[in-house]
Amino acid sequence: MITNQALTCQLSKAVQLNCDIADSQHAGDYTMCVYLLKMREYFRWEKGYHYTDKLPSETLGAWLSERESLWDTLSNDEFAAIDVLGLEIDPFDNEAANQVLNPEGLVYSGGIGRQCRPHFFLAELVEIRRHKQYTLYLAGKEQARDLTSPPAMSLGNTIFIRRESLKRMIWEKVEEWNWRKTNTAMTHALSYYDFDTDTHAALEAITDQEQDTVLRHEIGEIEAGMLLDECWHSMLAAMTLPKGEIMIRAIRDHLADCISTLPNMLAKQRDASLHFYFGQFNAMRRELFPGLLDAYKQWHDNGILDPLENKVLQGRQHWLDVGRHITDIFQTSGPQSSPDIVAYIEKNIL
Repeated sequence: MITNQALTCQLSKAVQLNCDIADSQHAGDYTMCVYLLKMREYFRWEKGYHYTDKLPSETLGAWLSERESLWDTLSNDEFAAIDVLGLEIDPFDNEAANQVLNPEGLVYSGGIGRQCRPHFFLAELVEIRRHKQYTLYLAGKEQARDLTSPPAMSLGNTIFIRRESLKRMIWEKVEEWNWRKTNTAMTHALSYYDFDTDTHAALEAITDQEQDTVLRHEIGEIEAGMLLDECWHSMLAAMTLPKGEIMIRAIRDHLADCISTLPNMLAKQRDASLHFYFGQFNAMRRELFPGLLDAYKQWHDNGILDPLENKVLQGRQHWLDVGRHITDIFQTSGPQSSPDIVAYIEKNIL
């Protein structure tokens, strides 16, 4: 009879192979700077270094060369079925895999993420929750993962929260802030946690808080998908202008957050999470929704939530209308509609 430890080891190797195949095909999608930062954190995870440990540069360099050589040998390979207790399971059949693995204290996911990147992971199962019509898997220590490692994913009505990946993402934000300290919203967010005295406890505490944020965003993503036309993903795949693709993704993120993430933060008065949210407000999201950032600044300056609450409510209908209109443009004109979609979005900032 196979032991749980032996099962985990066997599955880790099988899942990691598919992770490596995915990376061999998509690691080059990043700019060199982003790629090197991600590889640095991937090395930290694989070798078990703590977040605050200084990484050995020579060992890191050798590992980087070895990993790239491995990817070269896998770039033409197809994803392999995984053997789970004698059952050959398709790597994208999460339901079948988890029916067998959950009783063993493990959770698995294989899916397609942003820019059509495949993602796979195997982790220790912390908890399964039911939230309204959603099933939430909370994953702990990861046994196999790919380079990108998104903190949360939704597939149908199933949501995966990867606590370890979330914690790493947060630590990257903390490090980035430490290098520059020019992000005012992030300064306010981190002031709620005692990183100066106990980095480990502070990181655990902020991860506890932001775990709910990523859950609410994934719920918003699912609900946004129900409201938008089914051709949304076809439109995204057909977009010929890089700026247009970023715009379309930002619109859906804004809609998801106005539906779920931000109303939850405001209702529960999660001030630290609000600051952290706006500390990550990227350039495109600021460009499309400057009114939301202005409302946040008003709240920070005078403590009045009304402008922010009103802007979130306004944003929900606005981004739904914009999303529906650009899908109408796409359905009418097809792939050549990219310039018209971008022009429409640029005229409808909020």
